[in-house]
Amino acid sequence: MNSHFRCLYVTRADDVVSHRITERPVSELPDGDVTIAVQWSSLNYKDALAATGNPGVAPNLPHVPGIDAAGVVEVGTERFPVGTKVIVTGYDLGGKRWGGWAERIRVPESWVVPLPDSLSPREAMIIGTAGFTAAQCVRELVRNDIHPGEKPVLVTGATGGVGSLAVKLLSQLGYRVTAMTGKSDAHAWLRSLGASEIVSRDELDTASSRPLLSARFSGGVDTVGGPTLVSLLKSVDVNGCVSACGMVGSSDLDMSVFPFILRGVRLAGITSALCPMDERLKIWERLAGPWMLNDLDATATEVGLDELSTKIDEILASKIRGRVVVNVAEG
Repeated sequence: MNSHFRCLYVTRADDVVSHRITERPVSELPDGDVTIAVQWSSLNYKDALAATGNPGVAPNLPHVPGIDAAGVVEVGTERFPVGTKVIVTGYDLGGKRWGGWAERIRVPESWVVPLPDSLSPREAMIIGTAGFTAAQCVRELVRNDIHPGEKPVLVTGATGGVGSLAVKLLSQLGYRVTAMTGKSDAHAWLRSLGASEIVSRDELDTASSRPLLSARFSGGVDTVGGPTLVSLLKSVDVNGCVSACGMVGSSDLDMSVFPFILRGVRLAGITSALCPMDERLKIWERLAGPWMLNDLDATATEVGLDELSTKIDEILASKIRGRVVVNVAEG
């Protein structure tokens, strides 16, 4: 194993946060049972916050972002011997602990998932936390008896990582999908992922003070939060379900209980980082089997570590469409 590894390194000097590509000694990696040679990672909104020094995401600098990693075990355990292909997503990776934007990570064995045989490391990272979260959202709709053939399912923030993969997965499973986006140039792309209808943010009537709105949807996947989530909940039919996994719009939920007690609407909160391992393994089994996403490249842009700075700015400005997969081993 090399004594140094290449990474995107975030530092603070004179209250100014910056990041650069550099090499760090392996001895600086945190303690852990498993050392992994990272081949692929991905870019998520949370990673961009960490790269800009957001203390709520990366409380300790210097730091290496990257909440996703896929690669090969270099220092292993009985369960994960040297040479095993593995995935790590969630937990504290890329937050409190140095993450996957590096040629090496070291993590507890309890965080590691074996890479399914039917997925390559690159495919696993196009899916990443975003696709894993989307699958969790869809699982909650299935658990709550939201079936294909009913009223459409609304996906908010549909051009983002979670949203775009939720559109794709729901469509593949036979659901009618309405995609919500504020990006008029993305309509054709969303239809290519399987959306049967595109609506703008204004069409969801987020300004309405009415306790209930017309029951347009059987369920929903919300990546936005705030008024968007409120309006979606008001617009879901009897015994519908909404999976909520984001708060880029707002973390507040200002509404009455009427959707819950008059229509029986269910709100399913999604935690990706803290998903228990038994559930985590089942979801990856689905994503590698009956829920395998076809034509993943249609949702992804590939970059190397050296190109991440531009993509960080773009995702913070809501200019990213779909997924950005990071070729860590390149160079």
